[in-house]
Amino acid sequence: MKTTRLISLCLVLTAVSHSVQAGDVRLYRADETPDAREVASILARDSGGAPRIKFRSIRLLPAQTASVDPVATEPVADETRDDSAPSGLALPVQFAFDSATILPQAQRQLDAVAEGIKLAGPTTEVLIEGHTDAVGSARYNDQLSRRRADSVKAYLVQNHGIAPSRLRPVGMGMNRPFNEANPFAGENRRVEFRASPRGA
Repeated sequence: MKTTRLISLCLVLTAVSHSVQAGDVRLYRADETPDAREVASILARDSGGAPRIKFRSIRLLPAQTASVDPVATEPVADETRDDSAPSGLALPVQFAFDSATILPQAQRQLDAVAEGIKLAGPTTEVLIEGHTDAVGSARYNDQLSRRRADSVKAYLVQNHGIAPSRLRPVGMGMNRPFNEANPFAGENRRVEFRASPRGA
């Protein structure tokens, strides 16, 4: 009995962790607003995966004794980079049914992504990938995912003044499900943002 519960708990924890980050993509929930700095960090990578910009963080070292050299307690710039950081982010952008019309509840997330794109710098080019689940034909999903990626690009250009040349929309259809175990899962309906390889 306890073994069954333990196995069930492990399966639930695995599913939850998979829904947060699968592979090298950070998936945000519908109620989660991306942090613009995290978006910029993810998007400020070139095709080789090296960051083009760095964000510095401050780390305060705890004072150990009264006789500690005061320089040791000064803020220290942390320039270390986490090589396991995601190379893309995914949003469950909500569209009207069978449409590429962005619903108002998705705008908050897209606004945060726009701020991240601006923070990443004027030379950062972004690939906008539209993804669908496996409901419907492959041809239909390819077209729908492309229309939705185009719609996201239009939103970022019209509402945030991002240069159209910096955004490259593509339709991935149902070809790369986030949840491979269930091609019909809701998290497969998403829009991914990643650095566009230079010269692509």
